[in-house]
Amino acid sequence: RGHGLSDKPDHGYAMSDIAADVNDVLDALVQQQRKWANPLILGQSWGGNIVVEVAHQFGHKIRGAVAVDGGTIELQKAFPEWEECKRALTPPALAGMSYERLRSYIRAAHLDWSEEAIDGQMYNMERLADGTIKPWLTLERHLTVLRGLWEHSPSLLWNEISVPILFTPAARGNDEHTVVKRAQVQHALDQLPKSRVEWFDPAVHDLHAQFPDRFAAVVNDAITSGFFS
Repeated sequence: RGHGLSDKPDHGYAMSDIAADVNDVLDALVQQQRKWANPLILGQSWGGNIVVEVAHQFGHKIRGAVAVDGGTIELQKAFPEWEECKRALTPPALAGMSYERLRSYIRAAHLDWSEEAIDGQMYNMERLADGTIKPWLTLERHLTVLRGLWEHSPSLLWNEISVPILFTPAARGNDEHTVVKRAQVQHALDQLPKSRVEWFDPAVHDLHAQFPDRFAAVVNDAITSGFFS
C-alpha cells in the first residue's frame, strides 16, 4: 500500500489496517527465523504514524519504534475538513514526466544529497520503456493513504503505549510548522513512559536521505545504550 512494489488494493488504508498488515509481516518473518522476534521497527512520515499505531496495537511483538519526521502527525488539527486537507496536500501528477527530468528536479532541490539518496527517491517510480515515469503509488491511492493519515490521532494513544519510542523529527528553525511539531512531540514525550527525541535542524522531511550517517548513528546509539532494552 506504499510507494514501493507492495500490492495496492482498493481497501484497507485505515491506520489500524496498515498496522495489522505490519503485524502479519512480523509473524511471517518470525516463522522463517526466530531472530526476527521482537524487532525494532522504523517508519518515516506516514510510516512514522504507522509504527506508532503498531506500538499501540502490537507492542508485545516489537522492542520499540523509531518515528522519522512523523508519528505525531495529526492532520485534522490543521485541516478540520477532509476536502480542505485534500486540496492542500494533493501531490503533483507526475505520471508521464520524463525520468531524467524528474531526477534533475530532485537533484536541484537537494544539492546536499548523495546519488544513492536520489536513486532512492526515484525507486518510487516505475521507469517506462519510453523514458517516462509512473508512480508505483497512483494519485488515487496516494489520496486514500492521505485520508487514512488524516483520520489518525496518535495523541490519543500515548498513554496506552508501553514500548520505547524514538522520535527523529526535522525542523526548520522556528517556522510555524516547526513550532506546531515541537509542541506535538513534547506532548508525546510527556505522555509516553519511555521516549526520547533527536531533532534534525535544519533538515528536510526526508532527513534519512539528507543525513544518512547521522541518522544511522542516532538509531545505533539508542540501541547500544540500551534505550530499546
